[in-house]
Amino acid sequence: MTRLIAATVTVLLLALPAAAEKAHHFEEGLASWYGGKFHGRQTASGEKYDKNGISCAHKTLPFGTVLLVTNLDNGKKLRVRVNDRGPFVKGRVIDCSEAAAVKLGFRGAGIARVRLEIMGQVPDAKDSRLSNRKRKKLEKQLRRAKRQG
Repeated sequence: MTRLIAATVTVLLLALPAAAEKAHHFEEGLASWYGGKFHGRQTASGEKYDKNGISCAHKTLPFGTVLLVTNLDNGKKLRVRVNDRGPFVKGRVIDCSEAAAVKLGFRGAGIARVRLEIMGQVPDAKDSRLSNRKRKKLEKQLRRAKRQG
C-alpha cells in the first residue's frame, strides 16, 4: 500500500493508493467561506461543522479527500479536508471553513481565486483494504485528530 502524507489540521494520516493516481489533478476557480450560522450543524458527511476547523465543501469530490488549496492572489497554501457539499453559487469551486479562509488570507474579502490539488484521501477506518495494523494506527490518529479539534 502506497503511503501519502495528508495533513488534516496538524495530524498526518495514511492515504489510499487510489488517491495517488489523482495527486496531480488541478482545479481553479473562486473560493468562498462559510461559518456563523452553520457552526455546530451537521455537514453532508455527517460530521458537525466546526468553523474553527480546517475543512471545506466541494460539489463532487469524495468526503475525506485532502486538497492543497493555493490562494492565487497571495500565494498562501493550506491543506483542507472535504467534509461537506457546496458551494451552491455559480462559478465557485470550493467553500472553506472560516478558519481555513483566515489562514488562506481571504476571510475579509469573502472570496479568492484558488487552485485545488488533490493530495490524497483520508481512508475510512473500516475500509477492508487496510491491514489490522494500519487500521489500528489510523483509528488512533483519527481519535487524536478529533481531540485536537
